[in-house]
Amino acid sequence: MPRGGANFTSQELAQVLSHYDIGIIQQVKPLVAGNLRAPKKIVVSDRGRYLLKRRAYGKDDRYRVAFAHDVHDWLAKKGFPVSPLVSTRDENNTALELNKHIYELFVFVPGARYDGSVEAVTDAGRVLGRFHKDLADFAYHSESLRGCFHDSTLVRGHLKAICSEKGQNNSDKTLRSITEKIMTLYNKASVNVNQLCPGSQAEQIVHGDWHPGNMLFSDRRIVAVLDFDSLKIAPMVTELANGMQFSIVGGRPNPADWPGYLDQSKLVRFLAGYCGVIKLSRNEIDSLADLMIETMIAEAVLPIAATGFFGNLSGVDFLAMIQRKCEWIDVHRDTLDEAIFHSLEQGNG
Repeated sequence: MPRGGANFTSQELAQVLSHYDIGIIQQVKPLVAGNLRAPKKIVVSDRGRYLLKRRAYGKDDRYRVAFAHDVHDWLAKKGFPVSPLVSTRDENNTALELNKHIYELFVFVPGARYDGSVEAVTDAGRVLGRFHKDLADFAYHSESLRGCFHDSTLVRGHLKAICSEKGQNNSDKTLRSITEKIMTLYNKASVNVNQLCPGSQAEQIVHGDWHPGNMLFSDRRIVAVLDFDSLKIAPMVTELANGMQFSIVGGRPNPADWPGYLDQSKLVRFLAGYCGVIKLSRNEIDSLADLMIETMIAEAVLPIAATGFFGNLSGVDFLAMIQRKCEWIDVHRDTLDEAIFHSLEQGNG
């Protein structure tokens, strides 16, 4: 069953905030956003507003937190839009470790959520390109950060786990049938990408979770990129494909009601924003449709294999929606490629 979110106790809040020199606390307000296993509070003091976050289990490894803060600081020095970290008063550390938890305090950045506009989509692509460009010369030394959804044995393992469900009711049978079709789509996409880009994709640090919920906007331009919990080392083009999910059309509570098609204009504008900063090879561009298929499948199957749900949504309905959208991309890949190249040629003209 879906799990509820975590929260702070009053005693925990008082103890954590006592480690920071942020003035007199006037108000503490809840903030429901992002990973519900990582509780957040807006803290208002006589010196300003702050965002307090407790790292979720699985995202609270000391090395990974320190690495994320190094990346955060690197980007801040380059003028990249991030929310400033606040150091503790006693150890001048941006990560507070207390009672087997890790806490982070950020200066609160006011901003609006993604409004679905073409201007916001284009800027999301542009800022992703800048993210990759600004981190191109950031040194890293750990192979443990390497990870990618492309041609992944882990993804295939989750798909096989769903297929192996032993229930004989109609829902279980439907889920297995959908998963088998998704496995075929995933394998086909992986082969296509390997043929187009055989081991030549440049790897570096990527954000790992580039989606609208991790961005704040003002006048349809990004003023802060949030949540560095999922930083990893992977080919840049895989994150670009993941970010192109800005084009997904949903909007209704039940994914069974979501259409199969994508918003082609948003997909093209996101990519145009990115390519205004970082140029892609023809093969990389040709691989994007298949990489989108892979990333959509990869993001869906892990929670469904573990719980049968995607968040609070039915695993059957969600995977059926993924199947429809992946099949649409597979059928319309030539049309998408043509629209992408036409847009990029206009941009270079």
